[in-house]
Order: sequence, then structure tokens, then C-alpha cells
Amino acid sequence: MTTAVDLPGDRILKKHPYILIVSGAALWGLIGIFIKGLQSAGFTSLEIVVIRAASASILLFTYLAFTDRGLLRVKIFDLRYFAATGILSMAFFNWCYFTAIQEISISIGVVLLYTAPAFVIILSRIFFKERITGRKIGALILTIAGCSFIAGVVPGSDISISIRGLIIGLGSGLGYALYPVFAKPAGTKYSPVTITAYTFLFTAIVLLPFSGIQNSVGLLASPGVILYSAGLGLFPTVLAYILYTKGLAHVEAGNAAIVSTMEPVVAIVAGMVLFSESMTLLQGCGAMLIIASLFITSLLPGKG
Repeated sequence: MTTAVDLPGDRILKKHPYILIVSGAALWGLIGIFIKGLQSAGFTSLEIVVIRAASASILLFTYLAFTDRGLLRVKIFDLRYFAATGILSMAFFNWCYFTAIQEISISIGVVLLYTAPAFVIILSRIFFKERITGRKIGALILTIAGCSFIAGVVPGSDISISIRGLIIGLGSGLGYALYPVFAKPAGTKYSPVTITAYTFLFTAIVLLPFSGIQNSVGLLASPGVILYSAGLGLFPTVLAYILYTKGLAHVEAGNAAIVSTMEPVVAIVAGMVLFSESMTLLQGCGAMLIIASLFITSLLPGKG
């Protein structure tokens, strides 16, 4: 069995695991910086997913090979955890998400993706016997409403959606939700670093044959692309998932999923600061609703 290694400040953060989860979500919110750079270089969305997974696994396996090879040792039977997080969660939700935004639209795709906390709450009740409380339901309603406002999906808007697009979009939320369901039990045996490394290794292996990135190998040699790829693998992937997985070990999966929806709020702020994008009043209201759900979930006293 490989035990987790305590990092500096872990004793403090274990008492406040939501700091870890929010920090991970904040790093996820920065992903647009690297995606824009790789898109401008000519990569497709699915190619970028493969670059993300491959660069993350390369960075982690290289780092662990030189620092602590013991964290790379896993039992063959336990590979099922990483196959689940890498294939059933990461690969599946990315395929569903990118297919959904082609079938319907980016805005609706985002909202359907962030139905994930609802799936997590249900699945956590089934697998972990976590209680479905009024606080969770209230925070979930605020979260979905906030994401809808941010994406511009509100009553009265001119939106049409196909049944196929709806099902695939909900599939992205389900796939996204499966990560904490599989990562939480894996966290009792392995370090978050180990879980993250093997998760993205499986993701890269599964998606590589379908990505078409073989036709863009020449682009990968560009210094700018190398920097964006390394940044994508490190900040919104390696560090983000390590922080999230570490926090997940100390809170209920349902609460963690709700808190992690801070990601679109950070994405809006990053877009305003770095790309001079504007924030509408509706998006501002959505951000406030998500922050309110965070407050209800992690800051209010009491259980639930």
C-alpha cells in the first residue's frame, strides 16, 4: 500500500479542506488561458484534451521517478480505480462535453456539465451513504441557477435543444461526477499525486487514437506550444486535481462537487483581467449565486 505524503501546511489544511477544493477549482478556472493559446496554434478541442492528459502524466511520472518512486507503485487490482477515473470519468466526460457543444451550444453544454453536483449527491448517497440534506439541495439549486446565469441560459432566451444533445450533455455531467466517486476510495490507499498521475495516463491512452493529434505533431515542436502544453498540464491539471483530490479525502463528495463549481466564476474573472472580456449583469448575478452556494456548503455552522 502506498501512503500519502504530507505536504507543508497539511495539518492546517486538513482542518479546512474546502480551501484545497476551492484552490483546485480556481486553478481549473485558469484553463482558458492555455486553451486559447493552443487553439490559436491550430489544435482542435479533442487534441487539447489529449495534450492536457499527456503533459500532466509526463510531468507527474517524471517528477515521481526522481523524487519518490514508491508513489508510482500500485497494486494491479487497484488499477481499476485509475481506469475508472481516467476512462469512465475524464475520457467519457470530455467526449460527451465536446460532442454536446457541437450538437447544441457551448452555453447549454456548460450548464449541463455543471449538473455534475446533482449526480455526485445521488451517487454519494448510493456508494458512501452520504445524507441528502436540505442544505445540499439548496446549495445545488443556487449552483445550477448560477451556472445558467453565467452561460446565459435563462427563461425567455431563444434556445432549442435536441433530445440527443440533452442526453449527451447530461452524460458530461455524469462523467464529471464519477471522478470523486472513484477517487475518494482510491484516496484511502494512495496519494493524490499517484491518483492524478495514473488518471491522466489512462485518459491519454484512451483518447489518443481518436484525437487526430498524430496529424499535428509538427506543431508540438514550437516553443510557444511547449510552454502552453506544460502550463496546461501543470496548473489547471496536476496542481488542480491534486488539491481537489486531497480536499476530497476530508469532506463529503457531494459538498466537494458543489464547492468546485467556483471554476466558472474564476474563469470569468480571468477573462476580464487577462483578455479584457466584459462581465454582464446576468453573469455577475450568477457568480454571486455560486459564491452563496459555497458559503452555504462550507462556511455555515452545523451539519449538512
